[in-house]
Amino acid sequence: MTELLHEISVPPTRVSGRRWVFLRRVVATPGGSAGLAVLLLLVGSALFADLVAPYSPIKMGVGKRFLPPSLAFPMGTDEFGRDVFSRILFGSRLTLMIGAIAVGISMSAGLVIGLVAAYRGGWIEKVLMRTTDMLLSFTETLIALACVAVLGPSLANAMIAVGIAGIPLYARTCHSAALVERSKPYFEASVAAGAGHCRLIVLHLLPNILPTMIVVATLGISSAILAAAALSFLGLGAQPPQPEWGAMLSGARDYLNRGPWLMAVPGLAIAVTVLGFNLLGDAVRTALDPREAGE
Repeated sequence: MTELLHEISVPPTRVSGRRWVFLRRVVATPGGSAGLAVLLLLVGSALFADLVAPYSPIKMGVGKRFLPPSLAFPMGTDEFGRDVFSRILFGSRLTLMIGAIAVGISMSAGLVIGLVAAYRGGWIEKVLMRTTDMLLSFTETLIALACVAVLGPSLANAMIAVGIAGIPLYARTCHSAALVERSKPYFEASVAAGAGHCRLIVLHLLPNILPTMIVVATLGISSAILAAAALSFLGLGAQPPQPEWGAMLSGARDYLNRGPWLMAVPGLAIAVTVLGFNLLGDAVRTALDPREAGE
């Protein structure tokens, strides 16, 4: 039992070394490198939008209406004479915020529900998991639409709605991973040694299911961005004149013949961002899997 308990603790130097090994594994794959490049580009655009953007994202009349891409306006102008390039740069801030907040809500609530259900068991587990299964029978978009209908159309409410819609997936994933860890010898040894409930959950269950949850969260960011863009496209998310990519797509529908770049540019931005996070999530999954990593 002493040997099993000793294996649970990992020295800080070893943890630090594993972090560098993990980063090298992520970058070593072509998909991981591409996904990390997209993430860095998105973060850089969000941080330095004020310095890089040549114009205000909401100021009208900085150029003539429907100007095609040129040196002065690299991505053209929209129906109000606003610079599309500036709006795309500032829109990256909203995109990162949407992904972070929505996934934060989903993962936090999902962790609590999944851990409590797996650890306590009994009728608590049945109630929580049956409720989760019922919500999983609906699509995330339908749940998000229902939440927005109650909360009202706005970007903040759209992020909350997307976060609530993702809770069942994170709760089910966390529950399954926690059940696997709970049945392992190290956990049974900790219980036999008299470890308290908080220690068992926080120091034993949580650290061992976090790798799985990190992979789900990385992949979930792309789903959250798509769902929020869909709500904005329907007029239920970001409201004008916010430079959100889904709202930009919605506004460009009536001007497809006069300015095809108005739909192509934000659509391409969404596609590249979602693809980048999917590639990064797959690389993170591979790096965290000992079988894939060759250990």
